Amino acid sequence: MASYRIEWKRSAVKELKRLPVEVIARIVKAVEGLSANPFPAGVVKLAGALTTYRIRIGDYRVVYSVDESVLVVEIVRVRHRKDVYR
Repeated sequence: MASYRIEWKRSAVKELKRLPVEVIARIVKAVEGLSANPFPAGVVKLAGALTTYRIRIGDYRVVYSVDESVLVVEIVRVRHRKDVYR
């Protein structure tokens, strides 16, 4: 199986930089794992969107979209669980 390319939206990178350092490392590691398997255990498809999913990393959520035709995972949001869906 081919690996997916990870792309970060500029806004997601800004959100990531605002988080505590110890959380950033865990999130980056989880996102890197999406290149091998964009649908890991625990992934949830978001209602109302065709290709948007989220993974949980502690109290934080990473919202991303998958384009299977060109093997790209785009990271859309990285936020605390209380703010991510607003």
